[in-house]
Amino acid sequence: MRLIKGWQHSIMIRWRSGNNVWSEQDWSRIEEALRHRALGSEQRAWPEIVRGARAVLRRYSTSFFIVTRFLPPEKRDKVEVIYATVRFPDEIVDTFPLTAEEKLARLDAWGEAYERGLRAESCYAALVAGVPPFLAGFTAVVRDHAIPHEHYRAFLAAMKRDAQPRPFASLDDLIENYIYGSAIVVGYFLTHVYGTARGQPLARALCSARALGIALQLTNFARDVAEDARRGRLYIPLDILREHGIDPHEIGSLRASKNLAAAVRRMARVAEDYYRQAEADLDAFAADCRPAIRACIDVYRQLNDRVAAHASDGRQSVPMREKFRVLPVSKYWKLPLAYLVR
Repeated sequence: MRLIKGWQHSIMIRWRSGNNVWSEQDWSRIEEALRHRALGSEQRAWPEIVRGARAVLRRYSTSFFIVTRFLPPEKRDKVEVIYATVRFPDEIVDTFPLTAEEKLARLDAWGEAYERGLRAESCYAALVAGVPPFLAGFTAVVRDHAIPHEHYRAFLAAMKRDAQPRPFASLDDLIENYIYGSAIVVGYFLTHVYGTARGQPLARALCSARALGIALQLTNFARDVAEDARRGRLYIPLDILREHGIDPHEIGSLRASKNLAAAVRRMARVAEDYYRQAEADLDAFAADCRPAIRACIDVYRQLNDRVAAHASDGRQSVPMREKFRVLPVSKYWKLPLAYLVR
């Protein structure tokens, strides 16, 4: 096996450790090593950032890593950079052992770096200006695809709400005041990269992306009720809880468990409605991206079905063999290659 050097070596240490996430210190070390390699030249900057972003995606999301293997390489590279750029702020609020004030300060600094990256003329220029590598790559994608700048600002605003969580009165409140920033705009980033089929308006693809973003978040919320409660968060709307006779303060208790399972199933049913909406406009996307989007819908729909069927049995996941059943057979050859190449 060839010697693994630099930032790749740092990443491999964490892969072997068995930990599911990187610490803030790990992220800093990896970014510094990545910056050192990417600053070699304008031509090296983007490929090095993509390699680092791919390692982040592979580390944090098995399901999304698999479905993105079905994208054409140029678009896949950009999607991986988008993922890394939303993953880090999410880790600030979910994983790093920080106070709410420290989380907000980190997010403010990250947001300021995003604005600097937007003012740069290229990915390399952003790196020279001190913009973190993943943000430098992301702002290049934003420029290349005319992604509205306010979308990422909305994403960071949603992350700040996670640092100081509050309950949501209704599903509409949840969607408009949280899911829009946490998931819908991420779908919009991807849609601009995916492109549309000939003759199809961008608005129709964005409609599908919006529905899929809502569906994915609702599935995650239904699956992670107990984990979110430990973080002081509640994403099941208060009106749904009242509908099932649940006191929000009893989430996670034995007293709420039976009724809570019914509320979780209700969230999963709503999610299924949005998966159907996303599916209805799938043909609006460019043909070379549809297999990946279809795989995403099918894999996460499996998870949604498991959450609904086992609402009383704790956190659910989809075994790898089940994921393979809904993936396009013609693309199977890409998966072993993706896992063999570091």
